Amino acid sequence: MIIMDMYETASWWTLAIAVQIVIGSIFLWRKKIKKPEVILTQEKLFQWKPLPLIDCDISVDEPPMMGKIDENVLNVGATSFLCLDKEQSIMDSAINSLHKYGVGSCGPRGFYGTIDVHLDLEERLAKFLQVEETCVYSYGFSTIASAIPAYAKKGDIIFADEKVWFAIQQGFEAARSTVKYFKHNNMDDLERLLQEAADKKQLNPKRRAFLVAEGIYFNTGEMCPLRRLVELARRFKLRIILDESLTIGVLGKHGRGLTEYLNVPRDEIDLIIGSLEHSFATIGGFCAGTHFIVEHQRLSGLGYCFSASLPPMLTQAAISSLDIMEKQPSIMSELVDNSRKLNRALKNLKHYTFRGLDVSPIKHIYLKDNLPDTLKTGYLRNITNYCLNRGIAFTVSAYLRDVEVSCPEPSIRLASSRKLNEKNIALICSLLDEAYEKVGPKAGEKLMN
Repeated sequence: MIIMDMYETASWWTLAIAVQIVIGSIFLWRKKIKKPEVILTQEKLFQWKPLPLIDCDISVDEPPMMGKIDENVLNVGATSFLCLDKEQSIMDSAINSLHKYGVGSCGPRGFYGTIDVHLDLEERLAKFLQVEETCVYSYGFSTIASAIPAYAKKGDIIFADEKVWFAIQQGFEAARSTVKYFKHNNMDDLERLLQEAADKKQLNPKRRAFLVAEGIYFNTGEMCPLRRLVELARRFKLRIILDESLTIGVLGKHGRGLTEYLNVPRDEIDLIIGSLEHSFATIGGFCAGTHFIVEHQRLSGLGYCFSASLPPMLTQAAISSLDIMEKQPSIMSELVDNSRKLNRALKNLKHYTFRGLDVSPIKHIYLKDNLPDTLKTGYLRNITNYCLNRGIAFTVSAYLRDVEVSCPEPSIRLASSRKLNEKNIALICSLLDEAYEKVGPKAGEKLMN
């Protein structure tokens, strides 16, 4: 009886559920089913205009298309300060490496892109710079732009010179940290900013703070007052990131950069960054410091993790360049002597002013005329084209005027080298004045009149 009662109860429940399902199905079928609306027809597709990825009102000056420079032209626009780019031994070693490893490295360092020459170069650079460890990047621009956001994050604070070059500014953008710029090479202004931040409790143990500078500034050719910088950083407990791209292979008895030149202990600098694209006659960059600091970049440096590693033949070229620097340290002295000679000669220019420390291989030449920047850029290009046709290649500094912080005045960037001689230097200065008189602002006024 109990079993029969359970069967009857189950049957009644089954019948009730079945009736509900039937009624619900009828109700749903009676509802009108809306046809799917065709959102994007062919006509609408042709009418659709996507929004631009960047603002259309950003103006970028078109750089002149120079092409290949003839062998008979004196190139003072390229930043191969030690003139190792045409060293036969370096080219031979690079070609031998090409035959052994091929053209590319097949991936980032962490994904089949590490080859023995990369490890050799990192070891050699660490020994040369007298640091614990280095890591090599495949592109000079991305080195500093990747190293900064590997350590500085949102919520941190960065103090930086207002004339730092564009790659450093891009590193700040990626880090999303609070950035405070101090006046160029003005340590009193930096001390004022640091004291204000300390008074407002912006500098505290819970917030990381960084100080970013260049050994020699690419945008001015002037040297960083490193000793005072270190003093302020230690007093206010900041970490120092120093870009020595224009000083390594240039300054110091052995070419180890500004720290050697000013006799500042390397352990006072938390992270040293350098480019292989100036004195080393190749491509790429590197970061140097303690094992703990450098190792962090192998997992956090965007350019290190996600870019294909430096091609083996270019890596070998850097090793060969380093061999020459270690065997012939006198080539750095030759470069500094020529930079000083060039500095003295530029003081005699009639129609220009210039900027750059005497030992700096980078000099910036400016027009004396009070003109808008667009006109200055146009006249400087006319001057460089005039000089190129007469055997000397200069370059006009290129800037993103609507993007860069404290964008510099238009200038001709002149790079010294160890193979310059007094005859070359005299020709450079005389041709600059001649070009001004032929195609400069005064010549333009005569044509208009």
